Amino acid sequence: MLEFFQDINLLFLVLLFVAGVVAFIVSTISGGGGALILVPFLNFLIGSTKTAPVVNLGTFIGRPARLILFWEYINWKVFWYYVPAAVAGAWVAGWFFTRLNASWLQILVGIFLISTVFQYRFGKKQRSFPVKLWYFIPLGFIVSILGTIIGALGPILNPFYLNLGLDKEELIATKTVNSFFLGFAQLGSYTFFGLLYKELWVYGIALGLGAVVGNIIGKKFLSKMKSSTFRKLLILLMVLSGILLIYNQLS
Repeated sequence: MLEFFQDINLLFLVLLFVAGVVAFIVSTISGGGGALILVPFLNFLIGSTKTAPVVNLGTFIGRPARLILFWEYINWKVFWYYVPAAVAGAWVAGWFFTRLNASWLQILVGIFLISTVFQYRFGKKQRSFPVKLWYFIPLGFIVSILGTIIGALGPILNPFYLNLGLDKEELIATKTVNSFFLGFAQLGSYTFFGLLYKELWVYGIALGLGAVVGNIIGKKFLSKMKSSTFRKLLILLMVLSGILLIYNQLS
């Protein structure tokens, strides 16, 4: 057992657990984005080449707890449009992972996320553009490719969920079940292409255990929150996530 952990930095395990708790409290009360918040931190802690597999493994481990907490609110129509295309995109991204520079992708995503504060007029508008269910087919494919390469891309879907009419628990529940099944494909592609190995499995598990705790704590805060407050926090998190992505690449 000691030999197994000899290459593992124990301080990193503690930091990853705490980061998982904090990020997923924030994620639950503001509609997602906890994983994206973690990207700059993990880039600094373990290196950018290891970040995507660890973040996606950690968030995958944390999702069953969130699914149990929000199961009754899932919008299954969105699920069936989104997931099949997202699974296909994840396998395509696994092949591209070591061949594509994700820096410019992160900057483009960051610009889009920052623009949401203007799209929703600082939270005063409930919707900014019309969205139909079939949109989630191409969205699933494209967003899963970008998310598998970058490591986290949850907030980019928030405007589409909001504009479809999903709010609070329904948004979080639907987003979680979509991400959970996408996670199977992402982890499978990482493993198949040799991108997920012992050290990263241990770090991802530590992050995931923290995410479980964060989900439970965050659910208690969300139940007491008004929809207008939730929408404003959602937009704030999208803007902050966009700034972090851009700053991380430019710095």
